[in-house]
Amino acid sequence: MIMILSSLRGLSNLTYTFNLAFHGKGASQCPNQVFQLAHLHLSPEIHLPLQSVIERCKSMDQLRQIHSVIIQKGLISDPKLCSNIIAFCSNNELGDMKYARSVFDIMPEQGVFIWNTMIKGYSRENSPQNGVSIYREMLNNNVQPDNYTFPFLLKGFTREVSLKLGKSMHAHVCKFGFELNEFVHHALIHVYCLCGQVDMARGVFDLSAKSDILIWNSMISGYNRSKQFRESRKLFYAMEEKQLQPTSVTLISVISALSQLKDLDTGNRVHQYVKDYKVQSSLVLDNAIVDLYASSGKMDVALGLFQSMKLKDVISWTTIVKGFVNIGQVDVARKYFDQMPKRDNISWTAMMDGYVKENRFKDVLMLFREMQAAKIRPDEFTMVSILTTCAHLGALELGEWIKSYIDKHKIKVDVHLGNAVIDMYFKCGNVEKALMMFTQMPCRDKFTWTAMIIGLASNGHEREALDMFFDMLRASETPDDVTYIGVLSACTHMGMVVEGKSFFANMASQHGIQPNVIHYGCLVDLLGRAGHLEGAYEVIKSMPVKPNSIVWGALLGACRIHKDVQMAEIAAQQLLQLEPGNGAVYVLLCNIYAACKKWDNLRETRRIMTDRGIKKTPGCSLIEMHGIVHEFVAGDQSHPQSKSIYSKLAELIGELKFSGYVPDTSEVSLDIGEDEKENSLNRHSEKLAIAFALINSEPGFTIRIVKNLRICTDCHHVAKLISERYNRKLIIRDRTRFHHFVQGSCSCKDYW
Repeated sequence: MIMILSSLRGLSNLTYTFNLAFHGKGASQCPNQVFQLAHLHLSPEIHLPLQSVIERCKSMDQLRQIHSVIIQKGLISDPKLCSNIIAFCSNNELGDMKYARSVFDIMPEQGVFIWNTMIKGYSRENSPQNGVSIYREMLNNNVQPDNYTFPFLLKGFTREVSLKLGKSMHAHVCKFGFELNEFVHHALIHVYCLCGQVDMARGVFDLSAKSDILIWNSMISGYNRSKQFRESRKLFYAMEEKQLQPTSVTLISVISALSQLKDLDTGNRVHQYVKDYKVQSSLVLDNAIVDLYASSGKMDVALGLFQSMKLKDVISWTTIVKGFVNIGQVDVARKYFDQMPKRDNISWTAMMDGYVKENRFKDVLMLFREMQAAKIRPDEFTMVSILTTCAHLGALELGEWIKSYIDKHKIKVDVHLGNAVIDMYFKCGNVEKALMMFTQMPCRDKFTWTAMIIGLASNGHEREALDMFFDMLRASETPDDVTYIGVLSACTHMGMVVEGKSFFANMASQHGIQPNVIHYGCLVDLLGRAGHLEGAYEVIKSMPVKPNSIVWGALLGACRIHKDVQMAEIAAQQLLQLEPGNGAVYVLLCNIYAACKKWDNLRETRRIMTDRGIKKTPGCSLIEMHGIVHEFVAGDQSHPQSKSIYSKLAELIGELKFSGYVPDTSEVSLDIGEDEKENSLNRHSEKLAIAFALINSEPGFTIRIVKNLRICTDCHHVAKLISERYNRKLIIRDRTRFHHFVQGSCSCKDYW
């Protein structure tokens, strides 16, 4: 009331002139917008001119000026004028619901129309709690809801309010006899779909007359929201049977579902509605159609439609970029990305995802730097891509910076982003931070638990991995096939044969998971590493599925550990039938021959490699130093510090030899002298990376290395010695697992 009366100050007489001009312009600037109240003949009996003036208001300031005059003329309680003021505040984007409430509270009579108007206003400004509150006041004042009350009220509900009050509001609908009202049905479907109770929404839909296309649109959209895309498609079929004409909203929702289902047959039929002009085309609809073809891999069609579009926006361009990414043509995607007139964070993330899929992680980092330079703020999806890159590169410093960025900018940490952080920490060998992130996550899914189990197992915490699995079961989270890969890996690295076989059996009996070829590979690895080579071979022969390279590779790896030449030759033969050009098989077989001093077999194998043009994959190690990832290849001399690195390495080996180190040349499969074998060992990429780290880091700095191949016996031994002599922690992630070297021992317990 004080606010209203204060606007009376300065009123002089009945001929007070007020300006309805925009943005505070004077009367001389907007002569057509000047109204003189003296000319309106405002008597208590004639209010139509004022009502008209209220309807022509363009701002709250203008409305307050009119309201001031209404108060001065003693019309403050006039129900029609009050209704007009409240309607302006409730219906207009510029309206103020606090002002509406102040007027509402002084009205002598409040019919259902004005209560509905207030409810509608609160829904418009996304204040569902206020809407519910005034609805309750309405009932307390013995005012019965009508056909408009519930649609206005329910349309403003958020997900949280829908979960809390949706069913009770449905009960009110039935109590007041609106259970057959189609507009109310539409609102109820919206509420139930919003909070994920799509079955309840379908129940309401089935009871409706289904004559209004809006109800169909809401139900299809609800199924899409719940990722029940086949149900969306079924509803569209039912619409066609009823010969209901879809709207552009219908087609957009249906096309979205068909894109997920990659259903081009139905998609072509939907597209025909637009071609036949049954539904008017729009930019949003055109984008949806382009996405349908792009997501189905039909990039020629998608590109043709894209190029024919008169209007394009950032979504149009991003759809093309994502389409080429999905079919593996990342460089083509980049060409269109670079041509985009405008990019948003979704565009940048789509391009980064393309590089991630192609393992082009350095390109991801370069693109991220460009994104920062363009001052585009990343979202949680961008962060997942960057964290995945950090995980693959073992770039903990950058990963930590990303985590700090997430915290600083309050980026939403949903379960997917939380899982990515956990995965990054584990793949960078930081088990403590991964555990900390896990305990901080308010919501976890099966992927969270699986990431923990696999991460702990691969980092030498096998017992904790199995404990985590049992915690997962106690949390009523159902494991999947990937979870069991982590469990079996933990048993493998601990040599727990009996327990591992039991877990393998429980997959099907307790959780209905039929073992796939990867699980059989884990079982073969479990038995083989424990020395049960014949048992492992029997498992392969009795497998219900055809063994692949993973299975035979596990057996060949076990033969290396136990120096079983005969079984190794069987496994290698099978592997080479599957992958004739796999150089790693020949190299591993050569290592086994060398370890068993089968020199003739070794030379014959190397001759075959030469004849077939098969080359050994060079060892490559990555190490992050001060936020920059450095790459070393075996025998590499291209690094700017190469001279210092080799000098440091020579000094290092000399010190270790003085302490009793003897190079292990058993796995050097070259037919050369012992000194040359030692020189070959000293050029291994992980040794170069270690020397580089010792030159460029302070004492106590943890050395983290990612290697593309299995670490050799000699490098493993050297890493243990360095960890003790230099009091350094070394973490080396090779192709199969992590090795945490601390004070002369390794987390793998020399079992890898």
